[in-house]
Amino acid sequence: MSDSGHSPLYGQVALVTGGGRGIGRAIAFALADAGAAVAVIARSQSEINETASIIRERGGRAVGLMADVTDHVAVDASAAQAAQQLGPIDVLVNNAGASGVALPLWEADPKEWWRTVEINLRGPMLFARAVLPSMIRRRFGTIVNVGSYAGIRASSGGGLGPYATSKAALIRFTDSLAASTDEHNVRVFTISPGLVHTAMTDTTDLFKSVPQSAWSPPQAAATLVVRLAAREGTLLNGRFIHVNDDLDELLREAPGIKARGLYTLRLINLAGPVE
Repeated sequence: MSDSGHSPLYGQVALVTGGGRGIGRAIAFALADAGAAVAVIARSQSEINETASIIRERGGRAVGLMADVTDHVAVDASAAQAAQQLGPIDVLVNNAGASGVALPLWEADPKEWWRTVEINLRGPMLFARAVLPSMIRRRFGTIVNVGSYAGIRASSGGGLGPYATSKAALIRFTDSLAASTDEHNVRVFTISPGLVHTAMTDTTDLFKSVPQSAWSPPQAAATLVVRLAAREGTLLNGRFIHVNDDLDELLREAPGIKARGLYTLRLINLAGPVE
């Protein structure tokens, strides 16, 4: 772990959902390396215990807490327990997600289809709701929702229907929440981690023909999350940022991005963006 003099998140407390493996684990490690204490949330006790244990072995502070992100009671309890053990939550990373059933809508079980939306949208809503009262009281906080480019483009892959729908909603949830928390000095972002090798993508036929050069390492998302948590992205509050975007360039262009309604969901017609 870095010493306090060179740790951008020293003294902060982060909560990462889906932090037991893959992108979530990489984000948890990066936040800890940047000086934050980390609460790792997931449904697999063994995975979150391993993530938290590795962080502690490297000199950091971490706890692993098991919760279903769609369960209101479990979410509130795990967020409260994390705050009790580590301190008030300064950084929330809503990473837990599901890809959904690989079937077209007319063949899909409606309960399974909707379960994907609940994990990808209800989960971030519940955790944001759980941590925001403290952030607002303290006038400090950052929320990063892990989205996907699937949320801004149509796909013929039937199994991506609930996933794409929920990720589009997550982008709109982000900018709506950012608009209401901006005056309280709480920043909210959606990021796309790019195409990353995970248990989800490696079992999806749609990605089997994608060349290795098109894939992103999970560390790219982790680095972006740390920079946003360190408040570097304040001028881009509410925006949807891809790991391949040049964050420094976006910050230089932030006034124009805001004025033109870029990097978020907007209807663009002949007259320009419709707010």
